[in-house]
Amino acid sequence: MLFLSPSQTQLIAIGFIVSILLLPLPLDRPAESSTSKNAESLRDQGFKLQELVKGRYIVRFKQYRHGQEHKLAMEEQLGAYDGWKWIERNNAASAYPTDFGLLELEDDHGLIEEIRKLGFVKDVSAEARYSRGLLFDEGKNRGAGHDNAAGFGENKRPGKLFTAMSYEGVSNGSYGWGRQLLIQRSQITSMFGADKLWAKGFTGSKIKMAIFDTGIRADHPHFRNIKERTNWTNEDSLNDNLGHGTFVAGVIASQDMECLGFSPDSEIYAFRVFTDAQVSYTSWFLDAFNYAIATGINVLNLSIGGPDYLDRPFVEKVWEITANKIIMVSAIGNDGPLYGTLNNPADQNDVIGVGGIDYDDHIASFSSRGMSTWEIPHGYGRVKPDVVAYGRDIMGSKTSTGCKSLSGTSVASPVVAGVVCLLASVIPENIRWDILNPASMKQALVEGAAKLGGPNIFEQGAGRLDLLESYEILLKYRPRASILPSILDFTDCPYAWPFCRQPLYAGAMPVMFNATILNGMGVTGHVESEPIWHPFNEVGNLLNIHFTYSDVIWPWTGYLALHMQIKDEGAQFSGLIEGNVTFTVVSPPAKGETTPRRSICILFLKLQVIPTPPRSQRILWDQFHSIKYPPGYIPRDSLDVKNDILDWHGDHPHTNFHGMFDMLRDAGYYMEILGSPLTCFDASQYGTLLMVDLEDEFFKEEISKLENDVKIHGLGLLVFGDWYNVETMTKMRFFDDNTRSWWTPATGGANIPALNDLLKPFGIAFGDTILNGAFFLGGERSHYASGTDIAEFPAGGFLHNFSFQENFDGSTTQNVVQASGLAKVESSVLGVLEVGGGTGRIAVYGDSNCLDSSHMVVNCYWLLRKLLDFTSQNIRDPRIFPASNRLASPLIRNDGSFPARREDVNLSSYSLVMNHNLMCGNDARFEVWGAKGYNAETWRNGELPGIPSPFIIRQPMRSNPDTSQSIIGARPAIGNSETNVTAERETYHSKEYSFNATKDGFGIDKNQGLEQVGNHSLKIPLSKRNVSINISSRRQRAKMDLLGWLNRDELDVPTLVAFQWLVPVLLCITGFLLGLSFWRMRQRRRRRARNRTARPIAV
Repeated sequence: MLFLSPSQTQLIAIGFIVSILLLPLPLDRPAESSTSKNAESLRDQGFKLQELVKGRYIVRFKQYRHGQEHKLAMEEQLGAYDGWKWIERNNAASAYPTDFGLLELEDDHGLIEEIRKLGFVKDVSAEARYSRGLLFDEGKNRGAGHDNAAGFGENKRPGKLFTAMSYEGVSNGSYGWGRQLLIQRSQITSMFGADKLWAKGFTGSKIKMAIFDTGIRADHPHFRNIKERTNWTNEDSLNDNLGHGTFVAGVIASQDMECLGFSPDSEIYAFRVFTDAQVSYTSWFLDAFNYAIATGINVLNLSIGGPDYLDRPFVEKVWEITANKIIMVSAIGNDGPLYGTLNNPADQNDVIGVGGIDYDDHIASFSSRGMSTWEIPHGYGRVKPDVVAYGRDIMGSKTSTGCKSLSGTSVASPVVAGVVCLLASVIPENIRWDILNPASMKQALVEGAAKLGGPNIFEQGAGRLDLLESYEILLKYRPRASILPSILDFTDCPYAWPFCRQPLYAGAMPVMFNATILNGMGVTGHVESEPIWHPFNEVGNLLNIHFTYSDVIWPWTGYLALHMQIKDEGAQFSGLIEGNVTFTVVSPPAKGETTPRRSICILFLKLQVIPTPPRSQRILWDQFHSIKYPPGYIPRDSLDVKNDILDWHGDHPHTNFHGMFDMLRDAGYYMEILGSPLTCFDASQYGTLLMVDLEDEFFKEEISKLENDVKIHGLGLLVFGDWYNVETMTKMRFFDDNTRSWWTPATGGANIPALNDLLKPFGIAFGDTILNGAFFLGGERSHYASGTDIAEFPAGGFLHNFSFQENFDGSTTQNVVQASGLAKVESSVLGVLEVGGGTGRIAVYGDSNCLDSSHMVVNCYWLLRKLLDFTSQNIRDPRIFPASNRLASPLIRNDGSFPARREDVNLSSYSLVMNHNLMCGNDARFEVWGAKGYNAETWRNGELPGIPSPFIIRQPMRSNPDTSQSIIGARPAIGNSETNVTAERETYHSKEYSFNATKDGFGIDKNQGLEQVGNHSLKIPLSKRNVSINISSRRQRAKMDLLGWLNRDELDVPTLVAFQWLVPVLLCITGFLLGLSFWRMRQRRRRRARNRTARPIAV
């Protein structure tokens, strides 16, 4: 045995320590990038408007104090300024501390900036006006009082955009069955089995149910327990003069035998937040939400919704509501059957979003459907709705007495809210709110839901509500975390659409899925360590999977984004890959506990893998250059559509282009999606780059690379444009009650000036003429809906001209088409061309509405397929290539003028190109994450452009404005959820603070501990702050891993070994040998000393 002295041990340890210090450690990349900052700016700055109008502004404070204290603080700091006024809000919430004030500003521009600089001010935003229309009254008051050019204003709903939330006497035309009153069927409560729980004595007793709607009569005979009515409007009334609030309350708690509610003994708190004109304001909602927190509301139904998920005061107050254990149920929206039409706040992870079905278990035609669009373009949307419930011909209470039927997701929502109240009463009162919270209730609902056979996951979520199954789950419930969905079976069609339509294969862009983490253990938590992939067999090792997830799970929810690639060695593999993804969620100990709570989550994964398809069958869709509403005024693509003025459906192959996606799959094409710049894909792998309806600018590097890809590497290019006309955009300007500002389009249907820059190297340019009309091409009928013309095209190409009604003066095409006696003009709309000596092929078409399922008149799928056959496979259809259409000389615009960019609109507020650095996000191939992308040169030793070898930096992904939302790629990353390029976002660390309200004053700093005021206990979440709005906002940290082992990357070992292991190992060996040599020298000296002192032994 070898024994070392302390000095020798220290010497050897020094060698090891030195070697360890020289080992390359993981490099933590800063969580913020220029992209993340600009994404935060995108949310904070809002739309750069031409003219601000005198109005009201909401000032949010960092502390909760009584309104008078905030007012005194403002007066003290702004004493030198005139032109502002503190608006008193005399309502039920005025007795409690508040976190905002309402100001009226005269000269608001400079003063707003001064207010924002105040240390106790969180932010300043325009007072928002909300409007909700019932179907039978939808046109009332619309656009009143505004003089808007070209007929656009009267089609803009007053205030914030909200969809009609209930329908009366309308049948579902998509299924062809007539209107049937519920009384002719069984009671809605009996269909869910509520009577079985009533028989057990559960009736919703002692559950505080808040209904945010149009009010209710105090003496209504249908309700036995109206606890409180509050009015938050500027009308002096508590009664419901419209009937919507009464109807919603009846579905929840009516005791009338004709229209029974689910929880007749629940305590009804009626919040009148809408006027008789169906108008509301942000400040009314914020006060009402604060009051709901102060009074200890348990369940809240909100049968309203709209597309603006970037309305920060509203969205963040919803987070605060749920952080205080209030279970919020909200309608998903009535914008079906269109995809990408989820309404806020139902699209937030912490809210139970409810869709509608009919009595045949079909998705109701009016029900909005997913995916969420927060995460686009960098990531992938979340699954919503959470559940679906019956929403057609539901019976509810009339305003005074009697019953009636309504349809809509706003009546499906109170069905679920009533079920929630009933289920809550099942838990013993002494432990009820230790068990129940927004996450645990959602777990019970989604895990108990019955999956329907026909609809896909983005239509039905977890499935149809099942009251009795959820009841059984709650009886045995113990606080835990879970993942939603818990099973990802990409072979399960149609439920797993679109993933079941296209298998995985080697060499493809990562397939992304954005799952939701539900944390029933506490309002806050975190993922303890990187999730782990456990394949069921050796084949599973062909899957290369990366994860991005929420840094903080708050409130109650987070996201887990999966980025999946098949390794190169699986290029010929065909079969199934199965396995589990596991991770642990940790939450602080509950009251009376000493150790943190832990829960293991398991996600089952089943994937279909096929051999890599040939290049000619692979299409790459450009998602990166698409911009949508919110945050800015991005106008609709078809000017003929007057009831939907904004482009807000996502422009994604899995939302409003889903019909096109299915057609291409049926035709044998494979579509991959690129949410990063054009430098981030390898052109040699794809037959065609498909660019449809793009609004963003292009990096100069993108323009250069694309020219090279087409002319040298044979990439096909197919571009579908849309209208762009500065005069028309100016006439589309309208006054918005929501922001009390004038809105002007940031661009046209497409950004034609940017597309012209991209196409300039090929001699192609679009014009600014707006064309509308039908035409025939090769016997196929087509419709041009607000498209543009081709202004320049090179000789040798094939150009198709048709007669259209032309809009020279910039008026809307509606007016052009309806006018009589207009002359038709020949215009070029379709062009095909070979470039690079026949190596590359290009096709351009001036209209995208024929591919967009949102407002399609006639689809042009046949034309798309023929053009792809040409650009990808050089197959020429005679209808597209008649000799008579070949240009002998180039088409050139005589005056040399082309569509110009607007200088009066700040597109950079929404752009991912302007004022941004070129960088590949987490939707690109793993090898270019965080790099600038591919270039024309061959890389050696795994080196990437712009990244010093041998280090490959990983770019964090972003997550949704919702802390919980995984924006697997959300524009703000939330990344945009974390998907791709990280964008800065507010993240809320979930701590709860209690305080009491006294009339003497109150002060609580959300960044400090607890304070008490009075006898009222409120819980306020600690607010802030730095969360990536990308879908992978998680800590997908930018790191260099040792030999790629941590991320299982296949890095170049010869290059890395010398730098990472050789020198440290040599130093370690040297230290060891040095210590050993000293030890041996000392042993020799000891032996010599013993020999000198040895004496002979006497015999």
